[in-house]
Amino acid sequence: MSVALKEETGTSPSYEDAKRLARSDQEQDRLRLAESQEMRPEILYFLAADPAVEVRCAIASNPATPRQADLVLAKDTDQRVRETLAAKIARILPHLTPDEHDSVYRVTVEVLETLARDQTTQVRAILSEALKDMASAPGTVIGTLARDQELSVAAPVLEFSPLLTEDDLIEIIAQSPAAGALGAIARRSAVGNKLADAIVARSFAKDDPEAVAALLGNPSAQIREETLNKIVDRAPRHQAWHEPLVRRPTLSGAMTKRIARFVADHLLAALRNREGLDPATAKALSDEVDRRLEENEESPAAIPAGSSTETAIARAEALHKKGALDEDVVLRAVNTGERPFVMASLAVRSKINQRTIEHMFTLRSAKGVVALVWHCGFTMRLASQLQMRVAGIPPQQILRARNGVEFPMTEADMKWQIEFIEGLGKG
Repeated sequence: MSVALKEETGTSPSYEDAKRLARSDQEQDRLRLAESQEMRPEILYFLAADPAVEVRCAIASNPATPRQADLVLAKDTDQRVRETLAAKIARILPHLTPDEHDSVYRVTVEVLETLARDQTTQVRAILSEALKDMASAPGTVIGTLARDQELSVAAPVLEFSPLLTEDDLIEIIAQSPAAGALGAIARRSAVGNKLADAIVARSFAKDDPEAVAALLGNPSAQIREETLNKIVDRAPRHQAWHEPLVRRPTLSGAMTKRIARFVADHLLAALRNREGLDPATAKALSDEVDRRLEENEESPAAIPAGSSTETAIARAEALHKKGALDEDVVLRAVNTGERPFVMASLAVRSKINQRTIEHMFTLRSAKGVVALVWHCGFTMRLASQLQMRVAGIPPQQILRARNGVEFPMTEADMKWQIEFIEGLGKG
């Protein structure tokens, strides 16, 4: 019976036929062998060195491939082969018994360790994503991935791996992890006091406000009062911390009063609505609300939410002449939904026609909003809020501050955006 006939009838080729096919000049012949889970291990091992990438990819994905062949493939020159191998090994790992005396398991660990050190980020990232919540993953591999300097590799295991202890994570924090790694650790399902202290201390040292925001937003994170006080000391300068602070599961009366002094009006209302407020704290919050109401009545920037464009412009111009049209005034208008005054303030500060600015906001241009804020002499704090809450730009498209406070665009790019915005009014 010919080899072709055996394939048509569904019968596997004999060992001698398989050896001949493994050396065939036809790639399709060798590919069929590489895809077969009934093939003899020595044939699959031989094909691990096949000159065709597609054949080696098939060997890498075949669960019947002997682990020694996988070890060869872990060092393959083609990235696709190594990616395929990483995905396969992660799939079969839960079904292996972690017996140190089992040669199959030992070689499997060696394959994973090789892939965890792969020169290509994508290979390591695939491995990390596959092993991130696997309790049976080798600890050495998880440790290597967690310390990777590429966030796409480190983040999955830092956030989800059950194998990383609190001491492991504190050690990683002390070793200058990848940028953004602190935030991944802060989002873990359980963050104790000691780990929270380490996250906050490192974030302060490295000016990483996003990590603190992630920690505050994690309801399972345990944060000591002393550490929370340190956060609140800096919170007035970091608006992204305000809402997660207000939403913390537990806040002492003293902490609640401190937070009430600087959060926006709608967050102050959320503080007042918290359950279990003691009488002294409740009164302090009511006094703060009354103080703000009185302040607003006396301030020319206190514009009713439904005020006309003409009135908003008049108020903005009056404040500007007094040198009082600052960023805090505009932010307050953003927080209270006073769009006409926000648009008027930007027009007065930028000297660009308000209709043109309105049109620019309808385009939802993140670059345009950032450039306009820069042109007005304001900061990225306002630019972030305007993108989210006025322009309605989706979170994944928002331009974030560089190094926490700096504009993410060059001055030349922002000047070009301003020229473009001004051109909108001439079209």
